[in-house]
Amino acid sequence: MFNSNKVVLLIMAAALFASCNKSSKSTSSLTGWEYNNPKYGGFQTNSNYKEQGPPPGMVLIEGGTYTMGSVQDDVMFDWNTTPVKQQVRSFYMDEAEVTNREYVFYLQYLERVFPPSDDTYRKIYQSALPDTLVWRNTLGFNELLTENYLRHPAYADYPVVGVSWIQATEYCKWRTDRVNEGILMKKGILNPLFEMDSLTVEGGNRFDTETYLANPNLLFNGDSTIYDKGIKDYSQKGKVDRGSFTGRHVQISDGIIQQRFRLPTETEWEYAAKALVENRVYNSIRGRKKYSWNGNTTREDSRRYKGDQLANFKQGKGDYSGLAGWSNDGADITMRIKAYKPNAFGLFDMSGNVSEWVADVYRPIIDNDANDFSYYRGNVFTKKKIDEYGNVVVVDYNTVEFDTLDNGKLIPKDLPGSIKYVPVTKRDAFMRRNYEKAYNVDSRDGDLASTSKYYSGDDEDNVKPRMYNSPKIPRQIGESGLIIQQYDTKNRTTLISDKTRVYKGGSWKDRAYWLDPAQRRYLPQYMATNYIGFRCATDKLGQMSYAKRRKEGRKSK
Repeated sequence: MFNSNKVVLLIMAAALFASCNKSSKSTSSLTGWEYNNPKYGGFQTNSNYKEQGPPPGMVLIEGGTYTMGSVQDDVMFDWNTTPVKQQVRSFYMDEAEVTNREYVFYLQYLERVFPPSDDTYRKIYQSALPDTLVWRNTLGFNELLTENYLRHPAYADYPVVGVSWIQATEYCKWRTDRVNEGILMKKGILNPLFEMDSLTVEGGNRFDTETYLANPNLLFNGDSTIYDKGIKDYSQKGKVDRGSFTGRHVQISDGIIQQRFRLPTETEWEYAAKALVENRVYNSIRGRKKYSWNGNTTREDSRRYKGDQLANFKQGKGDYSGLAGWSNDGADITMRIKAYKPNAFGLFDMSGNVSEWVADVYRPIIDNDANDFSYYRGNVFTKKKIDEYGNVVVVDYNTVEFDTLDNGKLIPKDLPGSIKYVPVTKRDAFMRRNYEKAYNVDSRDGDLASTSKYYSGDDEDNVKPRMYNSPKIPRQIGESGLIIQQYDTKNRTTLISDKTRVYKGGSWKDRAYWLDPAQRRYLPQYMATNYIGFRCATDKLGQMSYAKRRKEGRKSK
């Protein structure tokens, strides 16, 4: 009898706890008003929101603290990878690099939506084309690779190369729109645009995530037939005509729209590649990792595959794969993705195959005075452009602007149908403590404050920082032999600039030294090679991991 009463009490307590938990989500705990109730005005909240899941093709990288930079001997003595402690927030990252198959899908979409028969649209399409000529060598025969590597099905699952940092960034933006377009289609909010006979998906008439969130009526010039039905709107009163759009459109507060995709920051990429989680014992890290796998060698030590290489890289002078019949890594150039074992986070090819672009602008040193939380260099703070009537400005066919890159290529600043952004002003940043201006790429390393003119104002006498520009050189004036110092007018002396981006990881062309995730190199953001690819990342919202907080002292398996 005692036991049965105890069971009943437990069931009642559980039911009471569940009802209290439910009511706390459906009722304002501070006012007592009910959410999602027309009687109380229909003020809405997503009380059924569950944990954010991984986007397609991505895995969760649980954040934490780690030592960024080289933890092994610095044999190059370039002080380029000085160790510094960093905190990384949880994020999602692609399992593997973006492949030729996926990038060709992107090109096919651009070709249909921005038909090259139109001069303006042709420039947009051409700006996304990878440089297939990166395979050429003045003393090598690789012409077949220039013709086949990108589009032939034999290389469909190989990482795309010949893509610049700028092109990789544009792909991330496009992927954001396609993922969210697919989400809204599956929920029945957005009709399949390519199936509709009443409209043409072309130019500005396409789905853009930020434009939709700003005002759904800005898409397709306000054509409401692109929408089927919205999500339930508790504030609606009366009946709605059949055949018209019912409910309301999706907002950020609904938790439905996928966060934008982007390139990982340098500290995120290195943290994900090192995967120190497998070396964790309680609340400390045991040992050091030279590569993305455990151990200080590049060879497999299991009995079945003993001696095989764990990554695709250059073995030595003139040796990219090993002997015929006994290939060390199975590839002479790149290799299909997921051909080698993943690291402890489930990421493939973080050491070897191709190097990868990351988001950061390059600077030689990340010192201990740098920000130690989600470090990133490259911020340019912007805001939506508003016209004289108070409306958000959307780029159309007639307002597309192009940048001419240093190599002569054209690239659009914004695509038709997207929202126009402009840098924030000093007025916007007035009396802020966390930033003072829009352009922060050269902050504390190349800006005016980091030079001998640190005391000058930005508007004083056209003063310009010259840390990464031409130096003072002695010049002889006249026959008197007077020598004065003047700035050279030519922009030279260094490859480092605000348009130089970091790439990480070793490639099929590199020796084992570059497989260390801490190593870092740089290249102008408009250039491409046959050994640099990329993968996307996106933010993890909410708690750091899916699992509940473990008890102190428990070791993860």
